[in-house]
Amino acid sequence: MVDALSVVHSDPEISGGVPVFRGTRVPVHSMFDYLEGGETLDQFLDQFPSVSKQQAVAALDLARDSVLARARSA
Repeated sequence: MVDALSVVHSDPEISGGVPVFRGTRVPVHSMFDYLEGGETLDQFLDQFPSVSKQQAVAALDLARDSVLARARSA
């Protein structure tokens, strides 16, 4: 399992505390917006080269794990 703190960072001094990919100023929600809009992960990464593919995949893994954990506890 991926450690969220190694992928996502939130700091009031960076983008007003919006969760961003660690080491960047790219909001994590931007990736989900791209995917929801029909863009591919590679298209997102092309637009935001400061985000590594490893970071993006790890964030998706975290989201998947969260959904599955909530579904199991319901």
